[in-house]
Amino acid sequence: MQLISQRLCMEKDLGIHGNLFGGIMLSWLDEAAATMAYEVCHSPNMVTLKIDEVIFTKPVKIGFHLKIYGEVLRLGKSSITLLVEARKHNVYSGEETLVCSTNFTFVRIDDHGDAIPISERVRERYAHLDASKKESK
Repeated sequence: MQLISQRLCMEKDLGIHGNLFGGIMLSWLDEAAATMAYEVCHSPNMVTLKIDEVIFTKPVKIGFHLKIYGEVLRLGKSSITLLVEARKHNVYSGEETLVCSTNFTFVRIDDHGDAIPISERVRERYAHLDASKKESK
């Protein structure tokens, strides 16, 4: 997985229980995943299609340093699916603890909002994902 974003939990990000508000975390994950999809697909015309189940396994408190990581899981004709993880980073020890993870699916669109194919150049770069799926069957 590659590091795609970093965030610092601040007081303005907290919910009523003193933890990072889940909606804020989701927006951070979506933004980080979108920028990764833009970069991988060589296109800023990517929109979020789907976010899989998100389970918040650890609370995030004020002052926590979060690192967000991403990895390409699948590449479809016009879509890309990324695994995205948020990890709490301890600056003293370097230890990271998983806070939440989910899969995001993005679709490449044209100016009218219709799905269009991801470029062949990108498909060739990630052809190994299709090969690994076939080998595992």
